[in-house]
Amino acid sequence: MRSACLLALLALLGPCLCLDNGLARTPPMGWLAWERYRCDIDCDTDPDNCISERLFKTMADRLAADGWRELGYQYVNIDDCWSAKKRDAQGRLAADPQRFPSGIKALADYVHAKGLKLGIYGDMGTLTCGGYPGTTLDTVALDAQTFAEWGVDMLKLDGCYSNSSVKAQGYPKMSAALNATGRPIMFSCSWPAYEGGLPPKVDYALLGQICNLWRNYGDIQDSWGSVYSIIEWFGNHQDVLQPAAGPGRWNDPDMLVVGDFGLSYEQSKTQMAVWVVMAAPLFMSNDLRSISDRAKEILQNQLAIAINQDPLGVQGARVYKDDHFEVWKRPLSAGRYAVAVVHGAQDPMPLPIAINLAKLYIVECHLGYKVFDVFESRPIGVFTLSGVIYLRVNPSGAVLLHLEPLCPPGNPAWL
Repeated sequence: MRSACLLALLALLGPCLCLDNGLARTPPMGWLAWERYRCDIDCDTDPDNCISERLFKTMADRLAADGWRELGYQYVNIDDCWSAKKRDAQGRLAADPQRFPSGIKALADYVHAKGLKLGIYGDMGTLTCGGYPGTTLDTVALDAQTFAEWGVDMLKLDGCYSNSSVKAQGYPKMSAALNATGRPIMFSCSWPAYEGGLPPKVDYALLGQICNLWRNYGDIQDSWGSVYSIIEWFGNHQDVLQPAAGPGRWNDPDMLVVGDFGLSYEQSKTQMAVWVVMAAPLFMSNDLRSISDRAKEILQNQLAIAINQDPLGVQGARVYKDDHFEVWKRPLSAGRYAVAVVHGAQDPMPLPIAINLAKLYIVECHLGYKVFDVFESRPIGVFTLSGVIYLRVNPSGAVLLHLEPLCPPGNPAWL
């Protein structure tokens, strides 16, 4: 009866597409299973790593106990392969009874008791990418209500086994259905990634009305080549992507793979640096039980997180690129800036670079800026607009800078 009422309500909503949930005013943060654990359902031989309630409870424990929660990493997100292979007798999605014997509602209660939030995965198609039941146009309202009754706090909606027409109807319909449940559920849309990520096939104005975040590009892999290809795609198309982002609506370059197998320490710093400057969602996909101290140090860097979570909510952009370096800049609140200098060359040696603030169009405060190295946790100095900052950047690494103006608010030295 409840689902029938929801369907009737959706029909009355008509053109109203606004996702009015008040969520994601800064980029969301948390942990997501997919890149590290994929669709491992073999709990007989791999009980510690299979997709099961045990895995998600364990990661919730680690987020709560190891300092992640206090830094903002609050979502524990289930990805594909969590469900039974068929819907139940009432046509509802159901968790696999062997791997999730307590059910998703009990798991949500457990996660909430830790001061965290639970995310879940669905697919706007006949099947999920892993071959589990998807959400069709006929089951949108039922599935949204099911997630709400379970106490789910976020939905990632994929787009396998579907087509452009179904997605064009289904994603707005799910947005309205989530709103209609009365429970605030953050909505992550994979829609643009299936349409090439760019106009005219992708309407970013519409996405900003119906989704809190959206995947623009293909899945990240645990390799430097994958991470760097994503950085380059976002830089090459930033004129389209950057204006679409802001409080409540974010471009998502996909998960942080820092702490896994494929990135060096320097490459891990680069991913974190560019993601925080791009105002990207920060969803780790790693093993929090065995993460190295160096990887943890990068992911828990408080100033890097503060840059990512800056309330101004402006996505940074690439402002310089040559054969050796690229420089990304993000304006922050109170006249501050973040700057990421990336060694993108194939050269295996550390390389020097000289940065001039005026050439980066950081000119608002004539008195200059205090410059701080975020990952090294040390001040570099005070620089006027014409001063030169000399840096040395390691191969495939990055230096992340925080710039604080010397001008007090309202000082005539401001332009």
